[in-house]
Amino acid sequence: MDVRDFQKLLVKGKTILGLDIGSKTIGVAVSDAGLMIASPLKTIFRTSFNNDMTELKGFVASRGVCALVAGLPLEMSGKEGERAKITRGIGDRISEAVGLPIFYWDERFSSVAVERIMIEQADLSRKKRKKAIDRSAAAYILQGFLDALPK
Repeated sequence: MDVRDFQKLLVKGKTILGLDIGSKTIGVAVSDAGLMIASPLKTIFRTSFNNDMTELKGFVASRGVCALVAGLPLEMSGKEGERAKITRGIGDRISEAVGLPIFYWDERFSSVAVERIMIEQADLSRKKRKKAIDRSAAAYILQGFLDALPK
């Protein structure tokens, strides 16, 4: 499915939840209803799938979410390696659990880019960067997707 096909599943006036799925955390971001701007929301520290889904379902209900976009950690060659397969498996489970479609967006360099911005522009300490990196990476991923949507 490409961006145009996925765009047909979006509902006018609803938002999209961006996810940066890691082994220990899930960074969460949300779009505005006009699908123009992504904002960091929260970092979920993973405990169990059920607990993680309870929190994500809360965001879906309270923020009028109609779809999910998850970062896909492709290899430098652009192929899906083991980490991408694991991420896709978890993402598919999340999609099913919250009852929303999911689109996977190439996340290569997202964490590196976000950390560079945090160092160079925000001058954040390592401790502050660690707290914000996952949700900021989710926003970076979601913003890339939003920018790619045909207007």
